[in-house]
Amino acid sequence: MMKCSRNDMEVAGALWLHKADRKFLGGDRIALLEKIGEYGSITRAAKAVGVSYKTAWDMVNHLNNMADQPLVERMAGGKGGGGTRLTPAGTDLIEQFSIIQEEHRRFLDTLSERLVNGDSLYQFLRRIAMKVSARNVFLGTVSGITKGAVNAEVALTLKGGTPVTAVVTNGSIDSLGLAVGKEAYAIIKASSVIIGTDLHDARVSARNIMCGTVVKVIEGPVNTEVDVEIGGGNTVSAVITHESAKNLGIKTGSHACAIFKASSVILGVS
Repeated sequence: MMKCSRNDMEVAGALWLHKADRKFLGGDRIALLEKIGEYGSITRAAKAVGVSYKTAWDMVNHLNNMADQPLVERMAGGKGGGGTRLTPAGTDLIEQFSIIQEEHRRFLDTLSERLVNGDSLYQFLRRIAMKVSARNVFLGTVSGITKGAVNAEVALTLKGGTPVTAVVTNGSIDSLGLAVGKEAYAIIKASSVIIGTDLHDARVSARNIMCGTVVKVIEGPVNTEVDVEIGGGNTVSAVITHESAKNLGIKTGSHACAIFKASSVILGVS
């Protein structure tokens, strides 16, 4: 944002770090991490920064999914079945962001000094970033590519070793520059995720089955949001009907599996 009068200009802006063309880390999320570190409770942290409990968990899940290592972890015991705390990676990230933020402030101060001239023309180039509405964005490493006549099967390995399979066009492989060993992002809409229970002996055609523990259930009159922690700090969000959640007996702490087709996975690169 730039503020200016007839005779002077001042440049101001907020610092955001992006991954996969999506906002990853900014001052609001750093503030939430700091409060989690201070209180050891996401409920108190959310209240302290002025966001809802649901919004706070959405932020935490997004950060954990996008980071190379989990930043926040749940603890057994405590009020409501457990608390939350920062991991060493989370503490380190706060310190690194503080250093970048100070350099950002100095840069803006320098730029403001160079633009103090109300009679001159000026232009600012703004980066237009694609905003992804999908709830699930996971960082992984390409572990295999199998090309067919039109489409290709891409295997990703997420942190913690969780595999994800995607089917994309050969043209997408070339345009994204995908290759074994390269980092990529798997993006899945929450509405494309199916939730199931007792699936250890079941056979399904979907390539991606991720089992874990239900860590959050938000019930609505029609739909219910279910978050399943699958290990490695990754959490899959699904939106299913309220009746389906009721019939499955979905509740916090229960075991569940998140299922989605390989064709439902969108791949992205930085």
